Amino acid sequence: MAELKVIAIVLLLALVLCSRPVEAVFNIADYGAKSDGQTDSAGALLSAWQAACRSTGAATVYVPAGSFLVRRGEFSGPCESSKITFQIDGTLVAPSGYGAAGEWLLFDHVEGVEVYGGTIDGRGSSLWACKAGSHGCPAGVSSLVFRNSKGITVSGLTSVNSELYHMVIDNCEGVTMQGVRITAPGSSPNTDGIHVQGSSHVTITGAGIKTGDDCISIGPGTTDLWIEQVNCGPGHGISIGSLGKGYDEAGVENVTVKTSVFAGTTNGLRIKTWGRPSEGFVRGVVFEHSVMQDVQNPIIIDQNYCPDDKGCPDQSSGVKISEVTYNDIHGSSASQVAVKFECSPSNPCTGIWLQDIKLTYGNTPAESSCQHADGSASGFVVPPSCL
Repeated sequence: MAELKVIAIVLLLALVLCSRPVEAVFNIADYGAKSDGQTDSAGALLSAWQAACRSTGAATVYVPAGSFLVRRGEFSGPCESSKITFQIDGTLVAPSGYGAAGEWLLFDHVEGVEVYGGTIDGRGSSLWACKAGSHGCPAGVSSLVFRNSKGITVSGLTSVNSELYHMVIDNCEGVTMQGVRITAPGSSPNTDGIHVQGSSHVTITGAGIKTGDDCISIGPGTTDLWIEQVNCGPGHGISIGSLGKGYDEAGVENVTVKTSVFAGTTNGLRIKTWGRPSEGFVRGVVFEHSVMQDVQNPIIIDQNYCPDDKGCPDQSSGVKISEVTYNDIHGSSASQVAVKFECSPSNPCTGIWLQDIKLTYGNTPAESSCQHADGSASGFVVPPSCL
């Protein structure tokens, strides 16, 4: 009897194992990709994607070790497979020179895509050199863009030297980015680390970002964004904005930034709006438990943004900023004014709350400056609140 029970258990386990779906793996090398960094592997990468997209079960697009030149990659859905993994063990390399505008690697209308590991190299130095010496250069391309997509995960990916933005989340829902590493020189123009716009329920954790513009920029229509444990610097900090360039612009709501470190950045925690009429808004924002290390503007609201004084001089921002909390922000400022609220005269900031702020400027007391801002302070606040 005991032997029959053992046989039955073995048969049952075999049946269970055999009934499990086998995940299909599509190695780009099997589709002709060459790891020499010179042969364009875009076709092979697209073929592997299309095969994975047609799969009825879970599927993996596999990029093995080595350097793979990809002139451009567009991975479109919807797909039959509800779970596609991009496992990158090597490096995807952009072509030399520079593109006019758009995206280098684009995921559009996909759901359940996960990108793990590896490196993408945007090779942006040629465009940066052009921008440094001329005003006739193209805008450039963003390295990795997710658009019109749901249920996206990016984990352990490294992005280096993007021409423009490194990673973009545009009109997406349910995106998780964890442990990404982003690197570009501090002098590289417009190389935002992660840009989020028109998206909801986005989480960014454990990121290390060194770049020439905002470490994370938050654009119109962003709601329910959670940012935690980000190391930023060099760069321009974590910025909500710029907002209000357009009149009928969607607002930004329910944003949390916490336990982050800013080292030598131009800004720390910033909200920036154009000085022109707009129906936009910012509300329900929490900045907390963050450290500043020689940051030029640790805490700043700037509602007078008007680059080159074009299209907005002598106007007032229509973006309404309210319900913004700064809690447990401490460290050192590289300028004497460590807290600066320059709000709109026609739409003053309301509900600004400072709690347990300790910012120093060398051996002298730091200062705060407020224009058209209303709120309150509690706990230990240095510099003294101007609200």
